[in-house]
Amino acid sequence: MRQKKISFSTTYLIIALGTLLLIQYWLSPRVENVSYTQFKNLVKESKINSVVISTNLLKGFETRQDVKKEPLFPEKIYRTPRVDDRNLVEFLEGNSVDIIAENENTFLKTLLSWIVPALIFVGIWMFAIKRMSQAGPGMMTLGKHKAKIVAQTDLGVDFNSVAGQEEAKQELAEVIEFLKTPDKFTRLGAKIPKGILLVGPPGTGKTLLAKAVAGESGVPFFSISGSDFIEMFVGLGAARVRDLFDQASKTAPCIVFIDELDALGKARGIGGISGGHDEREQTLNQLLAEMDGFETNKGVIILAATNRPEILDPALLRPGRFDRHILVDRPDLKERIAILKVHSKGVTMDDSVDLDVIARRTPGFTGADLANLVNEATLLAVRKGKDKVDTDEFDQAIDRIIAGLEKKNRVLNDREKKIVAFHETGHALVAAFRATAEKVHKISIVPRGIGSLGFTMQLPTEDRFLMSKTELLEKIDVLLGGRAAEELTFGEITTG
Repeated sequence: MRQKKISFSTTYLIIALGTLLLIQYWLSPRVENVSYTQFKNLVKESKINSVVISTNLLKGFETRQDVKKEPLFPEKIYRTPRVDDRNLVEFLEGNSVDIIAENENTFLKTLLSWIVPALIFVGIWMFAIKRMSQAGPGMMTLGKHKAKIVAQTDLGVDFNSVAGQEEAKQELAEVIEFLKTPDKFTRLGAKIPKGILLVGPPGTGKTLLAKAVAGESGVPFFSISGSDFIEMFVGLGAARVRDLFDQASKTAPCIVFIDELDALGKARGIGGISGGHDEREQTLNQLLAEMDGFETNKGVIILAATNRPEILDPALLRPGRFDRHILVDRPDLKERIAILKVHSKGVTMDDSVDLDVIARRTPGFTGADLANLVNEATLLAVRKGKDKVDTDEFDQAIDRIIAGLEKKNRVLNDREKKIVAFHETGHALVAAFRATAEKVHKISIVPRGIGSLGFTMQLPTEDRFLMSKTELLEKIDVLLGGRAAEELTFGEITTG
């Protein structure tokens, strides 16, 4: 009800202001700027009844005939710059014009010329500050951290949501147990590591693992990126680090997760032109000081993730800081099958889809790549109007991720198509006659991506971590098979 009254009052106020403006517009006289000569002629023609003389301006008032000669309700005002005319007063008196001298208050004008712009500036500034405070952190909170405090119910992630990475989960299970039952460790004098660094390629699930630890532990989860600490203003990064650890200490037990630690923890003395006074280095120094200044027995665990551990500052990696490193590597065949099962739970798939075959066709894929693969296959099925996702959609999705988007507008002439076909066949033939070469699964001469006119897909039978000299040489043979086929068939080679 209160909001309704305010809206009615505002409406009445707007109507009243509009009415006043209209009245002022209709009652106010018309103003016309004329030259000095025209002004004198208007006086001679008795169109001007009274004149106001000021320092730099002459104003002549034209009134109605039935009104006394007073500039109270003028019909029209004529204005002209004042000139140095000694006979002006005599001329006006000779034409029976009332003369009014106006003494300008220069002090008031000067004062208003300073006060009004200042008030406008202050009003705009206060309005901007109010808007920024309503929208989120603004100029008044530059030193505050940007970490998001997420309650356990908001995460919705536990170890069941993370397929594979069994070794990493076993290492992190100790952290969970410490957060749940710290007395089990403290009674024997054990100390949990202050910092745990998750190392691995992009997309392998480092952030997901950190969220799963918080979800399993049931403690608040602070999530922030290393780049969020770095600002153009010197000292703000260090202030944000202090504020983050202060909030974490008050919220303990909790988990602080710093993603992309390499953006903040790059080795000092490299990558900058300002040396020890660089903002990044000041922020890093503050992080090192904060990690030294709190005890893990308070229940604050720091997790961080990076895919570039080689550029981190050695001081970060020493015992007492990020002293435990956990590798989150690309999934193997068994883990890829498990990841595909997790991401395909809500997808309606045809019985012909074999996740084991799909996992064998995707060596080197990360968890994020496999999630994207399932989504791409589902989108293709929707695009075709199918009720289920079958093997064809997964085949097309794999080709799209590996080789790129099909370029239907890239039209090859007959000779180019023939060259591409023989080139890819050359790869396949050499692979078939090499004992250690991987089996050829598919040959395509459909242009894809930026520069691919075709490709030959070989399917590995297992994940390999070592390769012999013979295998390397035979792999080179397969790569050169396309060139040899072109030379034998056409007598020359191309850039394909």
